[in-house]
Amino acid sequence: MASKGFFSAFDDVWMLDGVRTPMVDYCGALGHVSPTDLGIKAAREALKRAGVPGSDIGSVVTGNMAPGDFDQFFLPRHIGLYAGVPVEVPAIMAQRICGTGFELFRQAGEHIQGGACDAALVVGTESMTRNPIAAFDHRTGFKLGAPVGFKDYMWEALKDPAAGINMIQTAENLAKKYGITREEVDQFAANSFARAVAAQESGFLAGEIVPVVTEKFELEGYKARGIKLQGKLTEVATDTHPRISPAEVLAKLRPVFENGVQTGGNSSALVDAAAAAVVASGAYAKAHGKKPLARVVAAAAVGVPPEIMGIGPAPAIRLLLERAGLKLSDIGRFEINEAQGAQTLAVGKELGLDLDKLNVNGGAIALGHPLAATGVRLTITVAREMQRAGVKYGISSACVGGGQGIALLLENPAA
Repeated sequence: MASKGFFSAFDDVWMLDGVRTPMVDYCGALGHVSPTDLGIKAAREALKRAGVPGSDIGSVVTGNMAPGDFDQFFLPRHIGLYAGVPVEVPAIMAQRICGTGFELFRQAGEHIQGGACDAALVVGTESMTRNPIAAFDHRTGFKLGAPVGFKDYMWEALKDPAAGINMIQTAENLAKKYGITREEVDQFAANSFARAVAAQESGFLAGEIVPVVTEKFELEGYKARGIKLQGKLTEVATDTHPRISPAEVLAKLRPVFENGVQTGGNSSALVDAAAAAVVASGAYAKAHGKKPLARVVAAAAVGVPPEIMGIGPAPAIRLLLERAGLKLSDIGRFEINEAQGAQTLAVGKELGLDLDKLNVNGGAIALGHPLAATGVRLTITVAREMQRAGVKYGISSACVGGGQGIALLLENPAA
């Protein structure tokens, strides 16, 4: 019996190139930058690296979860316009929470395969710092003595009201289900930090990063936008969260829940960042002499119980492989979002995954998880790593709050 879920296969869709900003700890150097402007920065650089003029883009597909300012409604449109995409080309914002970045590739692939365009611009952007303190109850005013409804948007969004638990608790549920210990989770986190530091030192991560500087984004006939770094900084060029974090040091941190396995040190870091990629048809790539970074082969999305939402990548990857006619052993590299350490380990145990193929340049525990940007970042990273390692297939994937999983299958054209 075939697995249930959503599957899309693409015959001739290619990622030409992609790039991201540094991932900077929240309340840091990018804390006052609009996610729109982070997205514009990544989009402009992706087009530059791909050697594709904005005038060739026929679709702009963006993602952003939490509003970072009052003009979020216009984020997709402004990213496209200020990146140099023609005014006639429409833009859209998609949302699949932590799976948003993957969804952008899926939708871009459908636009290209369906003949709507030859090339698409994919942009995921997120400011965790600028998550608002919000209230939804006071449009009609404040009643004397009634509770004031302002709450931390980011903290409240971590709780799934259907299941009545937050995202950390879903990881704790998986730890119990799969017999995952605190020691295992801390060691996994320590490895993530060590791999990220090594990838920084080798220059691998720098290869996918565009430094962010104070600058203006001009658009003829319209108001200029731009980025203003805080303080005396003139440039941010590297991820700020990675640091050597031995398991014995992580073991000293208090768990979020009593007797739990998850701590602030073995869960994904809060960061601000954007990532962008240019996706095109094979005919476009050939006609313009492009050497693509990877072929976007297929995408799969599934639903899982909300209380164990973190297991989502496992059935998504199973469906992806099943429908693509591949085995787990055919995949040379995996990038699976490290929402929480126990959650990622549970996925590995459920699949029987070789952890030596997983997040070999560090994961979200060390680097960070800027919601809508994460899937784009992971997909760029796995494509680059596939080329470096000389493997044919790679998968990027993530769990999704509310109980979903999503995964993308990529092929290395040089393998």
